[in-house]
Amino acid sequence: MSGEVNEEVKLSEFEAQVIDFFCDGVRILGLPKSIGEIYGLLYVSQEALSLDDLVKRLGISKGSASQGLKMLRELGAVKESDASEGRKSYYEPDVELKQLVGGFIKEQVRPHLASGEGKLKNLKEMVAEMPGDTRADFYAGRLERLGRWTKQAKVVLPLLQKFLGR
Repeated sequence: MSGEVNEEVKLSEFEAQVIDFFCDGVRILGLPKSIGEIYGLLYVSQEALSLDDLVKRLGISKGSASQGLKMLRELGAVKESDASEGRKSYYEPDVELKQLVGGFIKEQVRPHLASGEGKLKNLKEMVAEMPGDTRADFYAGRLERLGRWTKQAKVVLPLLQKFLGR
């Protein structure tokens, strides 16, 4: 167990590079940098780390670390360690790719698709209220294509999740 980490403990060059690798990954997904920092440090740490350890090692706020851990737990990317003591929890990464991808699909992609259906309906209503507008047919065609993409995603995502075991 790591216990309290001294404030003087700096990240090694290796740790910093691993963390940077994960920061690049979350940037692509549109997630906050702190998510990549937290997961990266947990990934490269031999021992489970507490919230306080993460704050001290990464130099991020307690609120940012707490929100990041919450999101990572929801995604299935981080779990509470069996070694947690009393009121202090320690965290470790789930290092299985299928968990990470499956969690991202469940927590990020599926809700986006669900909200997108309502938006598509509203957009179709807007186009219907555009009589005489020369762009209406073009817009209707684009919305039809988006509708097909949504239907295809609804078929593919459950298969992908089943394949990944999540």
